[in-house]
Amino acid sequence: MTTALRRIVFIALIAAIWEVTSRLSGLPEFMFPSLVQVLETLFNGLVSGQMSAAIVKSLSRLLLGFSIAITVGLLLGYLIWRFKLVEDTLGFLVTALQSIPSIVWFPLAIIWFGLNDLSILFIVTIGATWTMTISATTGFKNVPQLYQRVAKTFGSKGIHFIRTVILPASVPQLIAGLRIAWAFSWRALMAGELLGAGGGLGQLLETGRSLGQMDLVISVMIIIAVIGTIMDNIIFVRLERSVQKKWGVTA
Repeated sequence: MTTALRRIVFIALIAAIWEVTSRLSGLPEFMFPSLVQVLETLFNGLVSGQMSAAIVKSLSRLLLGFSIAITVGLLLGYLIWRFKLVEDTLGFLVTALQSIPSIVWFPLAIIWFGLNDLSILFIVTIGATWTMTISATTGFKNVPQLYQRVAKTFGSKGIHFIRTVILPASVPQLIAGLRIAWAFSWRALMAGELLGAGGGLGQLLETGRSLGQMDLVISVMIIIAVIGTIMDNIIFVRLERSVQKKWGVTA
């Protein structure tokens, strides 16, 4: 049995258990909606455009914040790796900041930027920046000294040295960092949209909670899970496997 078939059978089994349990539990539908009811709500939301608009809104915020986090994280990672003074000061601070959940920044974001898209963008960026910084620093530090000495012997330096030696050799670690940073950004986005304003999937979750529509809440949760699975398995996992195969880590 192939992996895809196993997953299909497993999901079908969970769906059957869910449907049977919801019908036999005796709980009101608003507390424990059936799978059929959830799928109907999901379909209607997509057809009406309500959920489609929320998906576009959330992904636009996520991609922008994630892009900023990657850029800042790579820059900070390079500075921490390159300069001992920066490592002893900024590197220490980044490690401390990485342990702070991104949602904790939301009260400050509201004070600084107001209850708007900018606040949500801020915590999405914060959610991934420190993780990306630490991953980039680790990747740069793990570049074998032999590679660096050989490159410098042949006269490589500056931007050429970084582009041809440091970045290629640290790619496996950077991809792992991207994968983790994406997950942190996604979670930060949902938390920000739950508390913030301006639409998005998180706002739909809050709407469903306030109206007692658990079918809407679970529908949004399914969308979040599907998007996360697609991004992880289609983009990051394939990219990681491609790099590992290129570097001879896997056959």
